[in-house]
Amino acid sequence: MRDFEAIADRVEIEALRGEFTDAAMMRDRPRLASLFTVDGALRMPNIPAELVGREEILAGGERLQAQWEFFVQNTHPGMIQIDGDTATGRAYIQELARTRDGRQGQNHAIYHDRYQRTGDGWKFAERLYEVRYLDTSPLAGSAPHAAGAHASPPAGNTVSSFTDPAPAERLERVAAALKANNFAVEILDDAAAARARVKELIPEGVGVFTGASETLRLSGIDEDINAGGRYDAVKSRTLGMDRDAGARDIWRLIASPDVIVGSVAAVTETGSLVIASASGGQLPGYAGGAGRAIWVVGAQKVVPDLDAALRRVEEHCLPLENVRAQEAYGRPSAVNRLLILNAELEPGRGTVLLLREAIGF
Repeated sequence: MRDFEAIADRVEIEALRGEFTDAAMMRDRPRLASLFTVDGALRMPNIPAELVGREEILAGGERLQAQWEFFVQNTHPGMIQIDGDTATGRAYIQELARTRDGRQGQNHAIYHDRYQRTGDGWKFAERLYEVRYLDTSPLAGSAPHAAGAHASPPAGNTVSSFTDPAPAERLERVAAALKANNFAVEILDDAAAARARVKELIPEGVGVFTGASETLRLSGIDEDINAGGRYDAVKSRTLGMDRDAGARDIWRLIASPDVIVGSVAAVTETGSLVIASASGGQLPGYAGGAGRAIWVVGAQKVVPDLDAALRRVEEHCLPLENVRAQEAYGRPSAVNRLLILNAELEPGRGTVLLLREAIGF
């Protein structure tokens, strides 16, 4: 029996290592983060990066993957030593990569692993990445674009990937279009700058509602608003209300706060914002019910036009939101309601904080 259990453990750990590579190749960052224990660590001193905890691993993965033009990782079996509910091991890695700033090459590396048995099976307690060989010679190949969804867009409207951050000139073009449509726009370097700017834009004590958003969660803005004590946090207030008897009161509160903060599924180069929702709770505030609206938008959400925006919702955002919704609520998500904001009637009511980095879905 003991030998059978040891074999089963080894098979599960090998499957865990294989799923890590699959999640990295598919850019499925939530799944990759879920392969670690809650306080698990991913340490890559050669990058350098040190990510501790699932949230850091998720956010750090977004930052790293946003730099890739393409990336290929192959994992080869290594050793595993099991000691009860813990184990150690090594996996051997071969990689090809090219980044957007021109760095490229291939390498051979080792993952030095610690594993932990949990109620959900074996998880990584730590992965330590060590590069053993690096060749930065130019790579002759490229990453061909798949036919179908992204094939042959109109000249000047290239959509290479729904995860690629828009370059500076596209961000400036989007900002100009949004300003022409009466949105206030600021281009900021990163999520940390957006977090600081949101605090400057919202006076203390006002009623603030936050739409469900990975961007707000990863940046820390959601926690600042709903747990920081600085504002009258509408979402926190409604959590203490009876969901049945107080349903109408809850809807009134979230539909017309002083300020609503969230993100979007896409922003077009023609100056439109596209927001998808399963419940529709945040949409009245975005559309005009809130006295002021602030959207924090990662650079990867820029698309040429509304057709591309709707494809991004269905092909990119919905699959990722499905994973999040299953983990959070035990049910899949859906695009039940869709809001397109083409302009603001009142100049400056809506503010778009457009980031140079990718963050969120």
